[in-house]
Amino acid sequence: MATEGQSHHMSWRDSYKGMSSDNIKGLILALSSSLFIGASFIVKKKGLKKAGASGIRAGVGGYSYLYEPLWWVGMITMIVGEIANFAAYAFAPAILVTPLGALSIIISAVLAHIILRERLHIFGILGCALCVVGSTTIVLHAPQERGIESVTEVWDLAMEPGFLLYAALVITAVFILIFHFIPNMARHT
Repeated sequence: MATEGQSHHMSWRDSYKGMSSDNIKGLILALSSSLFIGASFIVKKKGLKKAGASGIRAGVGGYSYLYEPLWWVGMITMIVGEIANFAAYAFAPAILVTPLGALSIIISAVLAHIILRERLHIFGILGCALCVVGSTTIVLHAPQERGIESVTEVWDLAMEPGFLLYAALVITAVFILIFHFIPNMARHT
């Protein structure tokens, strides 16, 4: 009887089993993906600046960046990052991999400050801090993901009231943005 009562009152340390080797592989792939993707934006921007200095800028319809090797290095870096991100989903559940994608924003912000000499304002720093806190919170408190066995099970989950409410709110917000705010913004520019 004593062991039965103890099993109901286990601490989180007792119930924590640690990360599996697959989750660790997924975590490493997701982190490297964020590093590659974050760095790719900086490399591509340097390539765009270099191409804009010697030809017609991309912002006004020029294609000189396509002849700039630095821009292509940035594109290849991004492709490598996206492949690593895709591979991370094969090893770890989406609830662990997806939040780590926010780290690419932080990497881009830090590298832009260091390499491009761009100023990082207080709101940028606050945004980066919130990304780190949010990603860490989600990863540390991620529930166990249950396996989906069939398309019918996916359909049943999609028909749950909570998801239907969420989908309706998202669709409503999109239509409000498209039909109310965008026309108003277009008139002011």
